[in-house]
Amino acid sequence: MIDLQPVKGTRDFFPDEMRLRNWLFETWRSVSEQAGFEEYDTCVLEHEELYIRKAGDEISKQLYSFEDKGGRRLSLRPEMTPSLARLVLQHKKSISFPIKWFSMPQCFRYERMTKGRRREHFQWNADIIGQPGIVAEAEILLLLISACESMGLSSNKIRIFINDRRILNSILSQIKVPQELHSEVLVIMDKRDKISSEALTTMLAELGMSSKQVEQLNRFLLKSELQELRDSLNDTEGIDELQNLMQLLETAGYADYLQFDISIVRGLSYYTGAVFEVNSPEKQHRAICGGGRYDSLLSAYGGETVPAVGFGFGDVVILDVLKELNRFPELTKNIDYTIIPFDKEQLGTALKIAAKLRLQGSTVDCNFSLKKMKKMMQQANESGAAKAVLLFPDELSENKVVIRDLTLREQKPVKIVDLLSSAE
Repeated sequence: MIDLQPVKGTRDFFPDEMRLRNWLFETWRSVSEQAGFEEYDTCVLEHEELYIRKAGDEISKQLYSFEDKGGRRLSLRPEMTPSLARLVLQHKKSISFPIKWFSMPQCFRYERMTKGRRREHFQWNADIIGQPGIVAEAEILLLLISACESMGLSSNKIRIFINDRRILNSILSQIKVPQELHSEVLVIMDKRDKISSEALTTMLAELGMSSKQVEQLNRFLLKSELQELRDSLNDTEGIDELQNLMQLLETAGYADYLQFDISIVRGLSYYTGAVFEVNSPEKQHRAICGGGRYDSLLSAYGGETVPAVGFGFGDVVILDVLKELNRFPELTKNIDYTIIPFDKEQLGTALKIAAKLRLQGSTVDCNFSLKKMKKMMQQANESGAAKAVLLFPDELSENKVVIRDLTLREQKPVKIVDLLSSAE
């Protein structure tokens, strides 16, 4: 027999779930457009090599890859940023920088499933490319905050935990970890919350770090204040930039949302500056959102170095969070009229009235079940429609219908011509 369950790690969306998904997408789209971002999209299929990187990125091991009939190695996209980089490089001569773009792609990763993580998900991506300086980070963070507030999540419910890759690279340089190992060390460090300290130590040792270096690294990672780190590091560029960014957000009135957290690494090797994750203040969930600055990504694909910053905001965790906090909006079907004929002779008339009402902008459903009156009225009340158009024989003989207000439970006969003119 055919397995009727969705493929492991994927989801079906029934109508009530689609209403919720559409609400989330419209929230993302609305705040993006309000902030001057433009929407784009790319094909869900990409060349596999777009995602195969050095430095042991896990994402390169999580691809849904295959060879097509032409012998090309292809992959379902696991994330959107490389596709964006390809798009920008392809049309760089015709693009006026800086650009502010957003998208809401479906992404696929073959990975171990845990709470908040599936093998497919939708993701809101927003990026600013070609804007140097931390004002780009500030804009991106304000966009995130705007979205969270639009969903009823204020600073007492969510927090943006932020760090800077340059701080982490400075730590690694100071404890004399070779530069060529930095990216791989950071990928391992991103696993700190997912594996035991013993396993982490083993992975770092296998990479080539000495036990003394691991011990020194752990001591640095216990420091929770930027000033404490400044007093311990020779290179403070990352600290300076991060403090300036946090000052910008404080001036804008959103300092309560930001919190320095040295444990924020982000597992993708292309990040070069600020990195951040959104979570509850107590980090009760997987990261709701993550992102940062990735100035070197375009150059990795053969282009020039272009300043870039952005984030990915998945649908799975945020819906879990909103459900847990009882912040789901009340979403019902938005139907103006449900038209109810009572015998086969009335079907054509029902379709005619429905078509004309729809042309005038009304949302119209038709109940063609031809069941008993009591059952049809029960279905009308459950339909989510504001009004029912009842095709009773006596009224139809006079070119009238009965309009029932399903909220007030009041009804009256109305000429069909008047119904159609009132809907204009």
